Amino acid sequence: MFSNNSISISVSDDEADELGRMRVRVRRKRKKLGHRLKNEFLHRVARKLVRYWALLIFLPALGLLLYEVSRIGRKPSLVAKSELSAPEKPSLVGAETVKNSSLEKKSDGNLNRLDHTTRVVGGVRQRCLDILSPEELEHLEIPMREDSNTPVKKVVYISENDTPFSGWNNSLSQEHTEAPRFNSFTGSQTLDQRAKSFKVNETVTMNCGFYSENGGFKISNEDKGYMDSCKVVVSTCAFGGGDDLYQPIGMSEASLRKVCYVAFWDEITLSTQEAAEHRIDGNGFIGKWRIVVVKDLPFSDQRLNGKIPKMLPHRLFPHAKYSIWVDSKSQFRRDPLGVLEALLWRSNSVLAISEHGARSSVYDEAKAVVKKNKAKPEEVEVQLTQYRHDGLPEDKRFNGKKALSEASVIVREHTPLTNMFMCLWFNEVVRFTSRDQLSFPYVLWRLKVLKKINIFPVCTRKDLVNSMGHIRKAKPLRS
Repeated sequence: MFSNNSISISVSDDEADELGRMRVRVRRKRKKLGHRLKNEFLHRVARKLVRYWALLIFLPALGLLLYEVSRIGRKPSLVAKSELSAPEKPSLVGAETVKNSSLEKKSDGNLNRLDHTTRVVGGVRQRCLDILSPEELEHLEIPMREDSNTPVKKVVYISENDTPFSGWNNSLSQEHTEAPRFNSFTGSQTLDQRAKSFKVNETVTMNCGFYSENGGFKISNEDKGYMDSCKVVVSTCAFGGGDDLYQPIGMSEASLRKVCYVAFWDEITLSTQEAAEHRIDGNGFIGKWRIVVVKDLPFSDQRLNGKIPKMLPHRLFPHAKYSIWVDSKSQFRRDPLGVLEALLWRSNSVLAISEHGARSSVYDEAKAVVKKNKAKPEEVEVQLTQYRHDGLPEDKRFNGKKALSEASVIVREHTPLTNMFMCLWFNEVVRFTSRDQLSFPYVLWRLKVLKKINIFPVCTRKDLVNSMGHIRKAKPLRS
């Protein structure tokens, strides 16, 4: 069956097994060789790392140091360049200019933002302030509520005609020189009268500013006529030229028709703004704001003068039913009617105020006020001593929320009870310090009948306004 040229080779089973074992041995030897080479390489790398580890750490550190030095070196060159290009000025003035420039850049960055602030609630991101749509606002009626259950029906304001007082000189110039806490604007409230003012009756008689015609805070008859016509008002003030005026944004057509925007200025702010080419038009407006220039401010402390429009809008706008206060360092950016509906009407509240972002204790806030030089230590100590004597708790909360307020935005209905509350708050600020955060929890604690308060969180306040910060230091009435 095979050809003659074929060769037959016989291979035994033993030989096949031997060849197989040889192949296995060869393969195993090659595998061990490669593994040994790899181990030798790793050992070599490890020896190098041990020998040069200091150098490997030093080189990146040196690079980082050189980078930081180059950054520091660039900053003085920029300052030097700006100084060379600018006219020669004293160093203090130059520093003030740089500071104001940086503040203006910050303000420009925040100005006119309408984006909504949000937060996560139950794992879902929601807006901090839920306002009705423009279509819904157009058909929204302003409620004129009469609460028959309120314990206070009427507030009577004490004036010099009720309690003649001859213990001071009515000269405003003397008041500015001596800077008394009580004067002919406030009336002189004794500690006994203070204690009685917290008692709740259907008719309450109390001090609430505007005590005397000679007390100051004088407004022209034309401005008074405009203010008398306001039913809903958004107000702000800038005394001493400390802040610019920011136009409100985000309003609906309904609010433009129904809401007054009033900014209170003194003559210092008027001249400061006119120098910046911000002039009042023939109708008394700058943009949406009606500018009311106040003369004869009653206090030398401009912060104290600012408390008058902040805390006493019910006295300035006698026919207004609702008001929204906005600090001058902020730009109001929401629809006023929508804000009233969201913060008052929806929750059946009569007062809404922004909570403090950092602290909840009056006593902790007092330490911060002194540390930041926002009030004299002796004034703060007198206030705290009185509050301890009256029994104010260390950490007061109201309905589970902070009672310590930041108070840059105040939304309120003008009722006899809220009017009483604001008068009490104003009198505490006059008696002690102008830091109203210290007195708000105390008045809230003492006036136990005021329950319908919406102390809204920080994120809601951020949604209401664009924060600009103070542009420049307010000038006092007298140096």
